[in-house]
Amino acid sequence: MIFRKSLGPATSGTSTPTSGKPAVGMTDADGDSGSATIWTVALVAALLMFATGILAVGSATVTRHRAAGAADLAALAAADYAPDGEQAACGWARWVTDRMRVQLVSCQLAGWDALVQTSAEPPGPLARFGAATAHARAGPTDR
Repeated sequence: MIFRKSLGPATSGTSTPTSGKPAVGMTDADGDSGSATIWTVALVAALLMFATGILAVGSATVTRHRAAGAADLAALAAADYAPDGEQAACGWARWVTDRMRVQLVSCQLAGWDALVQTSAEPPGPLARFGAATAHARAGPTDR
């Protein structure tokens, strides 16, 4: 049989009111007990803010590219129908921008050249910064 030396009354891991010592696991021997948790929380918060910023910049870039792509395609469509007149040409430009979920701001023909301006609203809370706009020109090349 193994006998153990009695260490006194069993404790539940908390400090006793008369001992004046911190509870078990809460010792402050080196002066920074628990600070790793605070630093970890701060680091995670900083990483989340950085990731949110990267996603916002990415979303703004995608919106700008959507507006530019729609302007290019709308200008090509308008230039293709330029012989039919400005109303028909700009009708096709509007058809393209509607399908790409971008707004056609302006469309006009200057000779055989189609000049188009589009705008696209960024998603979510980025919309408060305003729409991304793009301009495009399409027509025959000069020889």
